[in-house]
Amino acid sequence: MRNVINISLTQPLTIIVDKEIKSGKFASRSEFIRHLLRLWTENKLYSELEESRNEIFQGRGKLLKSLKDLR
Repeated sequence: MRNVINISLTQPLTIIVDKEIKSGKFASRSEFIRHLLRLWTENKLYSELEESRNEIFQGRGKLLKSLKDLR
């Protein structure tokens, strides 16, 4: 199921979005925004992974013996 969310963009941002659509990279404004949200999500997950790796490297990681240790 999809939810409809309305957003307001400045004129310069609207021009950028429409330019990308006209180039054929995206079929619609919604597709463009969904693409940006996927990239943002991937970047956030990557940052969290890097943070965890740094904690482990610095000896601050936690050894989990079971899934209960996640809580």
